[in-house]
Amino acid sequence: MRRRVAHPTAAVPRKGLEMFHNRAEALALALPAAVFAAVVFLAPVVILLAEGFHNAEGWSVAAYTGFLSDPLNRTVFLRTLRLGATVTVVAAVIGYAAAFAIVNLPPTAKGRMIGLVVLPLMISPVARTYAWIVILGRTGIVNQALTSVGLTDEPIRFLFTETAVFVGLLQLFLPLMILALISALENMPKDAIPAARVLGANWFQVFWKVILPLTKEGLVIGGTLVFTGSLTAYITPAILGGSKVLMLETLLFQRVTVANDFVSASVIAFILIVMSFAANLLLKRLATARSKR
Repeated sequence: MRRRVAHPTAAVPRKGLEMFHNRAEALALALPAAVFAAVVFLAPVVILLAEGFHNAEGWSVAAYTGFLSDPLNRTVFLRTLRLGATVTVVAAVIGYAAAFAIVNLPPTAKGRMIGLVVLPLMISPVARTYAWIVILGRTGIVNQALTSVGLTDEPIRFLFTETAVFVGLLQLFLPLMILALISALENMPKDAIPAARVLGANWFQVFWKVILPLTKEGLVIGGTLVFTGSLTAYITPAILGGSKVLMLETLLFQRVTVANDFVSASVIAFILIVMSFAANLLLKRLATARSKR
């Protein structure tokens, strides 16, 4: 009696076998989430943004030209853009150094350091921002240290300045950059840096020609999160900047709650959305251009 032998590939799943038999099943499962997002998120955003293009005479961009023609609004716009870009660049520099140091630690120490990086994200941004008042206030730790060593006779005003807002935003969003770069560095080939060093590259060349191209995706994700967060954060600029250092998000809050001006609020919201998408596209373009070189 001949023994039936199973084909060696019989138990192997067919290549290309998908979870769903057709696209209709996948779309049907995704439909509830899409409807929920459209009703709860997209529809209110579209209605809000439409306010900036509609007036009594019809559809126009008069609200945008009027908003940008105001010197105060231009100053607030440029300040928001400048602080967001500065926080993103500084976070990238610090993030690469911190992520590279953490990735090269032993597994136990690496887990502990990642836990310390994640720990601030578990604390309310309100509490983290108010802590800077204790540190940067006229009777805070920084001023007490400066006066005790004789560097200044009177307390220095740190609060309600762009420096205070910058420090608060950097502390708020730096963990996001570090985590994104840690993930990118862990996925980088382990022998890439030793090979570059053996070939005679210095550490600057290793970073510029090896590490940066191989971790561009992490930099794009981290940069987008930090820049977008810096643009849209309200608590930190409101507490550390106050009315003296207005940013677009605090200006938007004032236009809605104080002036009841929803047209200007929609203009500011549209500008913030465009800036966020533009930052993501710019980072992707720079990463792509860098990899092609």
